[in-house]
Amino acid sequence: MERCRSWQKVLSDNGWAGITWPKAFGGRGDSAAVSVIFGQEASKYDATAGFIGAVQSLVGPPIMRHGTPEQQQRFLPGLLDGSVNWCQLFSEPGAGSDLAALSTRAVRDGDAFIVNGQKVWNTQAQFADWGILVTRTDPDAPKHKGVTFFLVDMATPGIEVRPLVQSTGQAHFNEVFFNDVIIPVENVVGEINEGWAVTRTVLSSEAGMIGSGAGGSNGFEGVLGLARKYGRTEDPEIRLRLADAYARERMLQLLGLRMQSFILNGRGNPPDPSVMKNFMVQAAEKRYDLALELEGPDGMLDKADAPQNGFWQSVHMGQFGSRIGGGTTEVHRNMIAERALGLPRDVSPDKDLPWKEILKA
Repeated sequence: MERCRSWQKVLSDNGWAGITWPKAFGGRGDSAAVSVIFGQEASKYDATAGFIGAVQSLVGPPIMRHGTPEQQQRFLPGLLDGSVNWCQLFSEPGAGSDLAALSTRAVRDGDAFIVNGQKVWNTQAQFADWGILVTRTDPDAPKHKGVTFFLVDMATPGIEVRPLVQSTGQAHFNEVFFNDVIIPVENVVGEINEGWAVTRTVLSSEAGMIGSGAGGSNGFEGVLGLARKYGRTEDPEIRLRLADAYARERMLQLLGLRMQSFILNGRGNPPDPSVMKNFMVQAAEKRYDLALELEGPDGMLDKADAPQNGFWQSVHMGQFGSRIGGGTTEVHRNMIAERALGLPRDVSPDKDLPWKEILKA
């Protein structure tokens, strides 16, 4: 985490943080092409801001598009230079793929809201200074209404963060509990009870961000290095699979460039993030399977006993989470079907019901 913070600070000090952000918000105001090229070059040296850079892509857009001038002035600089770390507080035990079913409540109390509830699968929340939080503020409204988007100080009394240990032995995710947490009204982003539009801005950015993760040590070049190390570059089947891995990585990069260009030119194309996200999941699965096959018996070892300290074993096991994070593969397939192919939407009998009646049913 500290290495990521340090690199983000280097980027900020040298004018390379927020490449596509408007200059008014401290960015370079450059094109998506510049951002992609810079990312490709940096990935050759594993010079990335990691989760710090990812958070910038999640938290920046809602504040820039929906935040007040005061919020923009207060929070955007810390995002750019990595001095303030953030987490996303969206999913709940009963609201994952159907996020609009969320039940964490925020009740107005004068100039503040009192928040109670639970969030889960919150990446790096144990290290976060602030979080973006979605809550239910009007239970009498339909589930996509009556939702409010907050910026919350993670040091606020009543917030408890519990890390969740994964199969890799790491704890990237957490569950977060809110017990009478006080959030001032000025930390609301957008309008009260109209937070779903702000939330969708984040979800779109998240899917695209996850999908754009092509390249680096766990990309094609890393797998090609394994093929050379184990003397498999003359194997016809391995050559075919390497070609497939290269083509998929390159296609993912071009999809990312297309999506960013559309967004920056005001021609947002809703299906693009879903296409990217699902394509990335498929590409990663094929790439990591190939990596472990290339390692052969070494691929059965773990950590200190394995090549590269178990790097490929770790990313192989970790990739299963990407099928869920940012929306499940099935959810994104539905979005592609509806928004790109024009197929009928799934029947949603509870769409217009008050949220509190849905729970009773």
